[in-house]
This record gives sequence, structure tokens and C-alpha cells, in this order.
Amino acid sequence: MAANSNMQSNEGKIVGIDLGTTNSLIAFMEGSEPIIIPNAEGSNKTPSVVAFLDNGEVVVGEIARRQAPTNSNRTVMSIKRLMGRTYSDILESGDILPYRIIGKDDQILIDIGGMGYRPEQLSALIMQKLKESAENYLQEPVQQAIVTVPAYFDDLQRNATMEAAHLAGLEVLRLVNEPTAAAMAYGLGKAGEELVAVYDFGGGTFDISILEIDNNAFEVL
Repeated sequence: MAANSNMQSNEGKIVGIDLGTTNSLIAFMEGSEPIIIPNAEGSNKTPSVVAFLDNGEVVVGEIARRQAPTNSNRTVMSIKRLMGRTYSDILESGDILPYRIIGKDDQILIDIGGMGYRPEQLSALIMQKLKESAENYLQEPVQQAIVTVPAYFDDLQRNATMEAAHLAGLEVLRLVNEPTAAAMAYGLGKAGEELVAVYDFGGGTFDISILEIDNNAFEVL
């Protein structure tokens, strides 16, 4: 998702971030064209994977994904699924995860070598890599972002996303529902009233949303 046209503030360029379950990306607007920013590996998408190596180094993205088979208990994937959820919720849902989680006051902690990390902290590492990619590409600091979230995210999950961005050094100007962002990117909303279905074939989930659009006002029904 790219930030809206002419998205420039006194703090510099405003970026758009799609923090995905499987892959994430960051973009900005160049005139009326969205530009997806490549990461240090030269790819437009960054695997949403964080790994803790034996030497103490923390790696994010493709490097983390590649080493997962030999370091599975210290590699975290699909962290977005845990954002804003409680430990009791995970137990009730029966979710099977490849890494160990523990509960502290019903808060989820991912156990990595005896250290507990909140989902927001790990999502922040992914956002931090995206932020660094944008700063290297734009050759200027990036401090503000618009972030997409699933339409079904509740307030706790949205607040967790905001916290992750804050930990990454980003001010979130707005959270946009993913189906709304998709409809806007496709150019919908310019033909008066419309009722559209948006399919999201995601890496972690598959969703369908119904949107009511009226004079560029988008409502997820």
C-alpha cells in the first residue's frame, strides 16, 4: 500500500506499510505513482520473519527465512497472527505454532533462549527493516507512515500494530483497512456509488470483504 498522493510533511516523506503475515513491503508516492521500495537484498517484498542467531545477532527478512530449517526454535514467522491477542485466546483457539510461547499475566511472550519477546517487539523489528530500506532508498529520514491492517482487526490488534510502529521509530498517521487500501489502489471510488467485493489471497489468511463506496468514502460492511 502506498501512501496517498503528495504525501510529504514537515517530517519528510510519508510512507505506506503493508505489514503482512508472510511478507511485508513499504512504498511511497512519486507524483501520482506508487513506488515500492526494495530492501537491502534487492527485493520489493520482505519476508515477515525474525531470527535470533547463536552469535547473538538478530536478522530479519530473507536471511532469517533461509536459515529457518536449521534454527527453527529461534526463528519467528507469522507473528502478525499473535498481535493484540491474549495467551488464553491462543490456548482456546488451539493454534499450532513452530516456536514456543509462554503466558505472563495472560500476555503472550515468545520464548527465545529463555528471553521473552512480545509480538509487538518482533513486529517492530520487521518495520524497522522496512524503515531502514526506505531511508537508504530515499536518502532521508523516514518518521511517519500509513499502515494497513485487516478489516477484522479489533481495537487491541490495531493498538498493537500502532505500538509496533512506535517501537520501530515511526509515527502512524492512520491505519487503513487492507480491503479499503486495495480498492483505492485499484482506482475505485470515482464512479459514484459502488458496492464491491475484495478478495485477499494472503499468505497467512484468505479474506473477503464487502465495501460500500460513495464519492471516495469507503465503508467496510
